[in-house]
Amino acid sequence: MRDPAADLHIHTYYSDGTMSPQEVVSEAVRAGLSAIAIADHDTIDGIPLAAEAGRKEGLEVLRAVELSCEQDGKDIHILGYLFEEESPLVRMLARMRQARMDRMERMLATLHGLGVTGISMEEVCARTRSNAVGRLHLAKILVEKGYARNLDQAFEKYLAEGGAAYFPKFKQTPREAIRLIKESGGLAVLAHPVITQRDELIPSMVRDGLDGLEAYYPNCRMEVVERYLKMAKENAILVTGGSDAHGEGKDNTFIGKAYAPYVHVERMKERKKRGG
Repeated sequence: MRDPAADLHIHTYYSDGTMSPQEVVSEAVRAGLSAIAIADHDTIDGIPLAAEAGRKEGLEVLRAVELSCEQDGKDIHILGYLFEEESPLVRMLARMRQARMDRMERMLATLHGLGVTGISMEEVCARTRSNAVGRLHLAKILVEKGYARNLDQAFEKYLAEGGAAYFPKFKQTPREAIRLIKESGGLAVLAHPVITQRDELIPSMVRDGLDGLEAYYPNCRMEVVERYLKMAKENAILVTGGSDAHGEGKDNTFIGKAYAPYVHVERMKERKKRGG
């Protein structure tokens, strides 16, 4: 039995993962975890089902969400934790999902004009249990229907910036996302800084109210983890960690591959009590 641990970054099929919330809970229990957070993109629809399954299994399930942001042309993801169920953030999520739907409609119309036919909005929406549709859902269909050899080609030819059917997504800055999470009683954490590679922005995000860094992340060398642990300590902010598991939707990770010691969940709860 491992020491109490929490995987605080898991996706379900309510966004771009492939596992149901119940399957996520079962895998977390098998991995010996004490707590998880469902952090789907722009939706919290999977959390009630995970929480219900977690109660039956004795697994703690934290409320979370992953928000996409942009600053200076760079994608930055902010994780929101422990926000209130009735809040400005939850209301904004509905707008974000509608923006995803509108963007997908435009992509499909453009593809149709290019001769890429036989793909309906209903087919894309069937890839997720919410309307948090994204380019990955469409890319998989393009590969399955023979319009691209693989996902890389689907993005390069059609869906990446500069591709024939690319349209920009709903945009907000990290500052706006942090403010939204804080106004909703939650904690704002910079997701996978090891991937974002914009460490120079962290001090300004802390001044804007950032509560923590996702220091524990899969496939990271220990010196990288230690760098972010040190940075969190220097800025007097929290540490989190998680696998960023997507089921079969993401290679080289799985539930419990990366996690934070449970003491960090306790510190998150303490910080929330103090008002962030």
